[in-house]
Parts: sequence; C-alpha cells; structure tokens
Amino acid sequence: MSLNSTETVKLYLKNFRLPAMAATVDEMVRKAETEAWSYSRLLQTLCETEYQQRKNRKLERLIRQSRLPEGKTLATLNEEFMPLKIRRMLPTLLEGSFVERGENILAFGLPGRGKTHFLAALAHELIISRQYSVLFMPTFKLIQMLLRAKNENRLDRELNRMAKIDLVVVDDLGYVQYKREEMELFFTFLAERYERKPLMISSNLVFSQWGNIFQDEMTAMAAVDRLVHHSIILEFDGESIRNKVAQKRNNLNDTEEVMN
Repeated sequence: MSLNSTETVKLYLKNFRLPAMAATVDEMVRKAETEAWSYSRLLQTLCETEYQQRKNRKLERLIRQSRLPEGKTLATLNEEFMPLKIRRMLPTLLEGSFVERGENILAFGLPGRGKTHFLAALAHELIISRQYSVLFMPTFKLIQMLLRAKNENRLDRELNRMAKIDLVVVDDLGYVQYKREEMELFFTFLAERYERKPLMISSNLVFSQWGNIFQDEMTAMAAVDRLVHHSIILEFDGESIRNKVAQKRNNLNDTEEVMN
C-alpha cells in the first residue's frame, strides 16, 4: 500500500469515527508489509485495536461516572477479616448474575465492619468484568440530589435518568436522621427501582429499626417489603476490621521488637 493510499485510508477512518484505526494504520501497514500479512489479518488487527481502545475508554468513563470511593477495590479488600459466609459468597457475586435478576444486596453491620469497602469493590469489579453502569452515593448525597430535583420540578426526569443505571450503591443508610419529606423522596426512589434495577445498600440499622429512618412505621414496612422481595442479605458481624488491622500491626511490631 503506497503512502498516498495510506493517507487516504486514514482520512476515511477519521470520517468513519475510527480514531484508533486511523492512529495506527501507518504502523500496521509497515508491519504487514514486513511480515507479509494477508489483507484479512491487517484488517483484523486494525479492528482489534479499535475495539480495545473503545473498550478501555468506556471502562474509564464508567469508572469515572460511578463516583466509587478511590482505593476501595478488590485488591485492597481484607478478605481474611470478613465473615466466612461472605467470603464464600464473593465469587458468585462477582459473576454479576444478581444484577441480571434484579436482586438487591443489603449489607448490615456496625461501623468499621467493611460494608462500604466490600460493596464498592464488588461494584468496581462488575464495571470491569461486565461493563455495568454503576452509581455510588452516600445516602445524604442521594437525598440532597432528589430534594434539589423536586424543588426544581425535574424529579421525574432525575428518577428516569437513574432508572437507566444498572446498579446503584446507597451507602450508610441510617447514620443520619432525615426529615419525613426527605425520606418520602427516598421511598419514591426505592419504588422506582423496584423489580426493575437492583440496589446495593449498606446500613448500620437492622430492619426492625428502620421506622426511625423513615419517620413512619408503615413507610418503613413498605420499603423493607420492596427491598427484601428480591434480595441477598449480608451480615457483617464480628469485631471492627479497623481494630483487627490495628491489632495485627501491633502484633507485627511486637514481633519485630523481640527479634531485634
């Protein structure tokens, strides 16, 4: 392929919005000529380059838009400190079939038990492996967003936008007391997701205490009914992971002092 024809192909690729192919066509043509590639192999290699770069850009966009907390990934998750039952469930959850089934994941436990890190790490892996769209929001930020949308007469539009997200992670439900109007908005959000798209929720309060969250027992019962209907419940019991990590660090320091 001559230089002029390569430049012409490059222009076509740019017009067809194939930037990765356009950027690498010169290099690939030279390599094809040197190694005597067939035309089909050259075309396949160019297509594979475009596909991979598009996939990488999509993953970067999904991770950026997810608002997942930085650093809370599977690589930094202290699985050894997690309850045995949850460790055994993790490989199945990483397959992501619960998302396709519309099953919620409800994580309960006192502060410091690793709920947030676990859900964030799981969501991060599902973005990478399944390219799911994810949104991570602390409860107070979610309620603020819904309240602002209501005050600006665009609540329906906001709920429709969020309904398109494959998986929404609502963190720290129950840590802050909200007004009844705010929790009614939160219930509306739950109702919109019900049997359509799943949620992952972390909370320090068990279901019997949710009346305090919603400021109304009937609303709390209705919320629990919708969430539990299709759900996987994870109980993060035991000692605080922060305490376990600190204790392990102290034990290592003590061992080093003895050896020295």
